[in-house]
Amino acid sequence: MKKVLMNGESIERSLNKIVHQIVERNRGAGNLAVVGIRTRGADIADRVLTLIQQVEQLKIPHGCVDITLYRDDFREMVDFPHTHGSEIQFDPKGKNIILVDDVLFTGRTVRSAIDVILDFGRPASIQLAVLVDRGGRELPIQPDYVGRKVEVRSDEYVQVLTRETDGEDKVLLIKRKEK
Repeated sequence: MKKVLMNGESIERSLNKIVHQIVERNRGAGNLAVVGIRTRGADIADRVLTLIQQVEQLKIPHGCVDITLYRDDFREMVDFPHTHGSEIQFDPKGKNIILVDDVLFTGRTVRSAIDVILDFGRPASIQLAVLVDRGGRELPIQPDYVGRKVEVRSDEYVQVLTRETDGEDKVLLIKRKEK
């Protein structure tokens, strides 16, 4: 079973809301940098970046992180995973970094992404923006900016599709197949 939680229009509305909250909280964008978590988090981050730059009329440093080698279950993986590498071409020192992901669940991905960023330097702050917060945290991590919060049962998961990666914008609630 698949249920559409968000379509392209509601995703755009949510991203606009998030961007205005970011700009308001940070009193502008002069000290911001935007970093997305690969893959779909980076897609969402690119859109957040574009919207902030349109609103504030200035260029903002940006990048993306690949958390594969920072996962806390990395040693348990049977096959060596394919990595894309992290791209942070700016000094994060003193910046307010907006870390962007598509879905927040356990918090483990975000923890790994924070570790990657800190390896590049020490920002003034890291603020978390997510398109969907599905609950179910295993670590004490909470988003600063949320597009939509949804309750998800243990037999369900949230899938985000982006036009950049999947050819369409959609957020789906999917029932897991029984084994």
